[in-house]
Parts: sequence; C-alpha cells; structure tokens
Amino acid sequence: MTGRGRRARYHAEPGAANGAAPDSVPEGTVVRGRGAISNRSGRYESWSREAVDDGWGSLDEALDEIESIATTVEVDSTRRIIARNESPDVPFDRSINPYRGCEHGCVYCYARPTHAWLGLSPGRDFETKLFYKPDAVALLRRELRARRYRPAPIALGANTDPYQPIERRFRVTRGILELLKECSHPATIVTKSVLVEHDADLLAAMAEASLVNVSISVTTLNDELSRRMEPRAAGPRRRLATVERLSRRGIPVRVLVAPVVPGLTDHEIETVLRAARDAGARDAAYVLLRLPLEISGLFHEWLDAQYPLRAGRVRSLIRQTAGGRDYRSGFGTRMRGTGHIADLIANRFRQCRRRLGFEELPPLDASRFRPPAEHPDDALGPGARERAAAEAAGQLGLPF
Repeated sequence: MTGRGRRARYHAEPGAANGAAPDSVPEGTVVRGRGAISNRSGRYESWSREAVDDGWGSLDEALDEIESIATTVEVDSTRRIIARNESPDVPFDRSINPYRGCEHGCVYCYARPTHAWLGLSPGRDFETKLFYKPDAVALLRRELRARRYRPAPIALGANTDPYQPIERRFRVTRGILELLKECSHPATIVTKSVLVEHDADLLAAMAEASLVNVSISVTTLNDELSRRMEPRAAGPRRRLATVERLSRRGIPVRVLVAPVVPGLTDHEIETVLRAARDAGARDAAYVLLRLPLEISGLFHEWLDAQYPLRAGRVRSLIRQTAGGRDYRSGFGTRMRGTGHIADLIANRFRQCRRRLGFEELPPLDASRFRPPAEHPDDALGPGARERAAAEAAGQLGLPF
C-alpha cells in the first residue's frame, strides 16, 4: 500500500441528509446494503464511542430513522502509486490500489484494518468513507519512467477492488490499464465486480500480447449468504457470467474461491469449482478466511447477528485452522491455515481442481516493456492536481 498522503474532501453523496452517518447508527444494527455491524474505533485511536440507550427509547427512535448510510468520496493525494512487498505468500512484488476503502462491504475483507491508518473505523467507515487517487496515472507514468525501474507484473486489486462501484465514474483503473498497455507492461487484476467487463476491449488487446490475466472472486453460490456477506458486490452467478464473457474474448481468467469460511462456505468448494470450469475459467485457487486485527471482532459481530444458530460451530472450526486462535500471521500458513480441518479443505480443493482439468494461467510477458512518453499532466503539482480533480468531480454530479 502507498503512503497516507494528503486528503481533500470534495464531495458528499447528494441527499446525504436523508442517510445516517456511520457514527449515528447504534452498534449491533444490521443496515441494509452494508456489511459491518458496527463502526468501532481503529486500533490507533485513544478513545472510542458507543451508542447507549438512555431509557427514553432514543435508540429505538434512531433505528426508525435509519434508511441508509450515505457514501462519501474524498481525494487521496498520495505521492507514490506502486506499492512494494516481499511476502512469500503472494505471486507478485508490486501492486497498485486506485481506491482506499471499498463499497462492496464484504465483512471478511482483509483490507479493512488499513482504514485505521487514516483515523477511521475498519467497520462501517471502510465501506462508506472512500478515497480515490486522481494522480494515479501521472504518478505511474513518472515511476515507470524512472531509470532504475525494472518491469514485472503489477497487481491491481491486491488490497481493495479496482472495479468497485465508484470506478464507473472515476475510471482510475481504466486509466492505469491504458497506460500499461501503451508501454507493454504486464498486469494482473483481482475483482468481484462485473464492471471489469467495461474494459474487455482493452483487456482483450493486452491478453493477446500476454500482458494481463483476471481473477474473479466467487465466495459462495448461495445468493442469500452472498447478499449478507458481500452486500454491494455482484451476485455469484453474475460473476460467473463475467468469467464466461471475458473468457470468450480470449482473456485468461482464474476463479478465486476466497475466502473459504469453515462451517459456512467450505461445503461449496466442489460446486463453485465445477461452475467456474463450466463458465470457462482456466485456473482456480483458494484462500482460507483470515481474521487479523479488527476483522476478528467485526466478523464475529456479523456472524452472531446474521447466523446466531451457526455461530458457535463456525467459530470453533475457524479456530481449529489457526491453532485455537482467530488468526495466526505466519508466512506460509496464514492463507491456508493448519490442522486437520485446513488439511481437509486443501485436499478437497486440490483433488477437485485436478479432476476438472484446471491448469496454470500462461505466463505474462515483460520483455517488450518500453518506458512511457512524457505527458503534460506530469508537470502538475499536487495542489493543482487536487483542485483539477475536485472541479472535474463536481461537474460529474456523482450520485452514489
């Protein structure tokens, strides 16, 4: 992830007065279209707030007034766009995140704790207070032109979804891909959004030159479970339709069964893989549920609120994959777990993947990379870029 950068608020959702602010919603409230059950303070905050019933029915009145929680978007004027990592658990050493926060609201999202770096809650703030990077293309152009830069696949979607709903208006991801295509730089994409289809023309051209592959996350085929767990993401079967449409264009597609939640979604592994293969996916992979930092409390709140009769069993199975804890962060095991439950999931997945004939995606080609040409926007200072972005956004009249 990139540095914190400066932030400049430019827009709040039109009609936001009709929607509740995250802090005004009582803890433990299930809000339609939102994943997190609470908005607890991040780990770096010195204080926290909690709604308390004063005996006069104030919480009941607040609940009656809640129709929705408004989404706001702010400018993130980070100074660098390519994030580096040395993790042995992921197949890339660099990534780009066009957005901070994610409106999909997936309760299990491992990126939620990053909102605490901004002084915001990894709970409802993460899915309602979003940030976008208007300088992304200019910054990427500058970093790709650096004399010491050596090309290797850049991962888009390593943290938050590059095709979450606000991409429809801001098109930051599209701009990044256009620049990567211009200089023949390889990229990988991870998303659970059908908006990736809007860039199928660009992706098909890149795929023909072995410059891109796409991974589509499919957590479950149960519509009701998906609606509760991933409230603003595309439905499962719609994602499979995206797999099919991209595959028809010659774009290599992998399906990620991620995360696998023991006791909740693990029984669907074979069903999801079969549906993915029928849709044209070439490869498949999985990641076990991870509950680091604030995600642990947020997930258990959600589980108790949405599936109270199954919560105890699910909790027990999760902890059996992490040595009796909610999460263990060691390299090599944090994404697969340990113990007999984790081994059973791994064996089932491996055997089904082999039986259905999945193969590794073809390698990406970085040999034809050429540094991009200079562009007039590169000369803009951070302040000027922010103002230009704010003015452009105001002209769009964004209805979130």
